[in-house]
Amino acid sequence: MTVHEGGCHCGNVRLSYETNIPPAETELRACQCSFCRKHNSLAAADPSGRLSIRVKNEDLLSRYGFGLRTAEYLVCRDCGVYVAAVTSNTEEKRAIIVVNALDERAQFTREPLLTVYDAETRDERIARRHARWMPVKWSIEH
Repeated sequence: MTVHEGGCHCGNVRLSYETNIPPAETELRACQCSFCRKHNSLAAADPSGRLSIRVKNEDLLSRYGFGLRTAEYLVCRDCGVYVAAVTSNTEEKRAIIVVNALDERAQFTREPLLTVYDAETRDERIARRHARWMPVKWSIEH
């Protein structure tokens, strides 16, 4: 697997995205909800890959939930960068990475798919995330 590193601007949140999909072939999703549009978010996930999130100061990590509250949107409180989203209602946590937070973001060149999830029920949203998002591992550095 190839590992793509990234994180927030100030370094409080660091990310490692492991995948076998080349950056230029990675499906990018441009969610059209108001939160993602305000952040100009491009999301990616490889269900066969893995995301690792390392946080230096957990007090500086905002876990924002909205809508159906089936995910937490991770934003650094210090520098304001949106880095990832993690499921909040399942035992096995799944995640997407925000490609803009990756150090090699310029390599992810595929045309983004405009996505609208407004018509999904809570159960449909959870099922889609379980199928399409990737496993995630957290660690808090002290």
